Amino acid sequence: MFTEIMMIGGLFWSATYILIIRRGFKEKTFGMPLVALCANISWEAIFAFYSPHDAPQLYINYIWFALDAVIVFQFLKYGKKEFPKFSKWQFFTVFTLGISVAVPMIIGINYEFEDKSGVYAAFGQNLMMSILFVSWLANRKGIDGQSIYIALFKMIGTGLSSLAFFTYRPIAQDSNLLQFLFVAIFVFDVIYTIGLYRKCKKIESPFKRF
Repeated sequence: MFTEIMMIGGLFWSATYILIIRRGFKEKTFGMPLVALCANISWEAIFAFYSPHDAPQLYINYIWFALDAVIVFQFLKYGKKEFPKFSKWQFFTVFTLGISVAVPMIIGINYEFEDKSGVYAAFGQNLMMSILFVSWLANRKGIDGQSIYIALFKMIGTGLSSLAFFTYRPIAQDSNLLQFLFVAIFVFDVIYTIGLYRKCKKIESPFKRF
């Protein structure tokens, strides 16, 4: 049952990426905060190519890496306007530094926790992403690159993965840290979803915005 729940969660996360890409091209923007994007694509590259998972998770990693690569393209193509104080050279340098930090950090977390599957890094950066989305909501004037479906699918996808690990995997059942991450991610995802819904209502009908 663990694999089935994880597969369903993976489908929701894939849908999240696809919707982020769709809105990014439609509105000529990017739909994932810089730090979260660097961590995400680094994790996927590590567990797709450097230290590959077993199937079927490996195939999901391939899909996620490909989708995140498109979001990276959108960030590099459209993201400069979000950093008006940076020159083009500084903008690309910041992204490169982000990747340069994320890759060894994730590998280091895996070794520190003796976690070959990358569970601690995955849920840790997921919490970071959830917090950053809330920060985006508070600091951005508009809702470019976002939709209520992106927020809902992220929350459902991560929620299912959290449930699967807590129910079926001793690494989560025996870890207070992972259990804290499961709850904290869900709380911030709920905050973001409700906040985005309210913000969307002021601009357009939330559920007509894919």
